[in-house]
Amino acid sequence: MRSSLTRRHFTTLTAAAVCGISGTAVSAQGMRSSMPVQESARISLLPPRMEGGMPLFEALKDRKTTRAFSTRMPDLQTLSDLLWCADGINRDDGRRTAPSALNSQTIALYVILPNGVYLYDPAENALDRVLEGNFQKLAGTQDYAQKVPVTLVYVSDLNRSNCSPETREPYARVDCGFIGQNVYLFAASEGLATVFRGSLDFAGLAKMLKLKEGQIVLYAQSVGYPEEDEKRMASPIRLVK
Repeated sequence: MRSSLTRRHFTTLTAAAVCGISGTAVSAQGMRSSMPVQESARISLLPPRMEGGMPLFEALKDRKTTRAFSTRMPDLQTLSDLLWCADGINRDDGRRTAPSALNSQTIALYVILPNGVYLYDPAENALDRVLEGNFQKLAGTQDYAQKVPVTLVYVSDLNRSNCSPETREPYARVDCGFIGQNVYLFAASEGLATVFRGSLDFAGLAKMLKLKEGQIVLYAQSVGYPEEDEKRMASPIRLVK
């Protein structure tokens, strides 16, 4: 919960919790509707919220790695904001929220959801399905990685790089790190859990995504609600008389 929460917002949040309101999310800007993610051939994302959020110093203070996740799926607005913060377009010239060497923009964000694998299209603000079905078993070698509802797989197309041949992959890995840190800060601001991972089935992912020569899987990042959040939601609310 953000430090800028006013008494009015606190009252709204408390009333929602006591009344057991479902299908809504509460932010410091007030109550907003929570639209579930409906998986389809194309998921049209919502315009990202470009104002508010946790102050930078607080987000840095709360930034951490978490390896215990709830299975609860983030809503569509949260998913939309996550992808824009990760590597969305933030200027009219098409440049991104994360820097890239010589503006090569070689990193593609594949998103593994419970019922499909999608490719993020920042220009169209959409997710395009590349595979239908459950592929969470390829999301990582760890147990938690195979149950978390959202996994970002970072793939670099080195053929797109403007760098010299010997520096293309090193720079792509640095660019990927910038994106990963954007996700960490967003997660801290929104009360989400995340972990940046290098323990992957690289060959399995490359085969699944049908990558071509020069395209390589770099890392993955799990994103979801922390496991204690799921336990907290499962606990009944008791009113003290």
